[in-house]
Amino acid sequence: MIEKLFKNDLSLKRYRVFKSNKRAVISLLVLLVVMFLSLSAEYWANSKPLILKYKGSWYFPITKSYVAKDFGQKGAILADYRKLKEVDFAIWPLILWDPFESNKKVASYPAPPSFDNLLGTDDRGRDILSRLLYGFRYSMTYALVVWIITFLVGTLVGGFMGFHGGKIDFYAQRVVEILSTVPQFFLLIIIISVFKPSLSLLIIISSIFGWISISYYVRGEFLKNRRQDYAQAATALGASQVRIFFCHILPNSLSPIITFSPFVIAGNVVALASLDYLGFGLTPPTPSWGELLSQAQKNISIAWWLALFPSLSLFFTLTMLSLIGEAVRDAMDPKIL
Repeated sequence: MIEKLFKNDLSLKRYRVFKSNKRAVISLLVLLVVMFLSLSAEYWANSKPLILKYKGSWYFPITKSYVAKDFGQKGAILADYRKLKEVDFAIWPLILWDPFESNKKVASYPAPPSFDNLLGTDDRGRDILSRLLYGFRYSMTYALVVWIITFLVGTLVGGFMGFHGGKIDFYAQRVVEILSTVPQFFLLIIIISVFKPSLSLLIIISSIFGWISISYYVRGEFLKNRRQDYAQAATALGASQVRIFFCHILPNSLSPIITFSPFVIAGNVVALASLDYLGFGLTPPTPSWGELLSQAQKNISIAWWLALFPSLSLFFTLTMLSLIGEAVRDAMDPKIL
C-alpha cells in the first residue's frame, strides 16, 4: 500500500532498503508511538479523571476545569478529585499523577519506586514516569523544529552559494567560515543567561548557527549537480534560474540532508538535555530529562532511580534515532541500490 505512493523506481528502491532494516523500522514505530503518547499525555498521566459521573451528573475534567464548590468541597479553589465521595462512575488515566503534582503520602523526597509512583519521585515528590512522558514532547519538539529551521536555512544558503559559484560563492563562503569559528554552545549559554529561557527562545538561539554545517554539504552537491547534463539541458530550454534551482538541482542534492537528519535530531535531543542539566534550559517546573539528571547528580548517593530512568530514556531514544539514521544512510547509498 505504501509502495504505491512512490512515483519513481529510485524512491521505491530506497524505501525497500530502509524497510529491510527491521531494527530501524521497529525503532521508528516505537518513536512514533511514544511521541503520540507524549503529545496526548494529558489523557495518560493526570490527576484528573477523564470522565466523571458525580451525583447523577456527568463531568469531563480532562477538557474542562471545575472549581471545588462544584463538588461541595471547601478550603480550596480547584477540585480535588481524589477526595470526592459518592462518585457514581469515573475513568482515570493509567498514570494518576500530573508532572507538577507532589505525592504527599510519602515521608520524604525523593522517594523510591512504589506502587503509587512506579519509577519513584524526584526531589519535590513529583512522579518521574509522568515527567519523563511529558518531557519527551519538549525534547522532540525542540529537536525537530531546530532540525527543520537549520536544514531549511542551510539548504537555501548552501544551495545559493553552490548554484551561483564564482565571486558570490567565494565571499559568501568566507562569511560562513567566520561564523563557524564562533563558540556556539558557550554563546548560547551566555544569551540564555541574559534572557528568560523558553522553548521558543531556545529554538531560535540554537538555529542561529546550526545551519552552517549542512550548508557545506549542500553547497558541494550544488557545485557538482549544476554541471550535470539535466541542469545544462534545462538552461538551454530557457528554464528560469528559480525553476532550475528548486525543480532540477535541489531534488538531486537532498542526499546529505536526508542522511544526516536522524543524527542531527539525536544531537539536538542531547543539546537540550545538556542545557537543562546545566540550568540554562527550560524554565522550572517544566518537565525535562536534563533537569532530572541534574537532580540525580545532587542526590546520587540516596536516589539511584533519579539517574537510572532518565538515563535509560535518553539512551534508548538516541539509540533508536541512530538505528534509523543507519538505515537512512544505507537507503541513500548508491552502492547498495
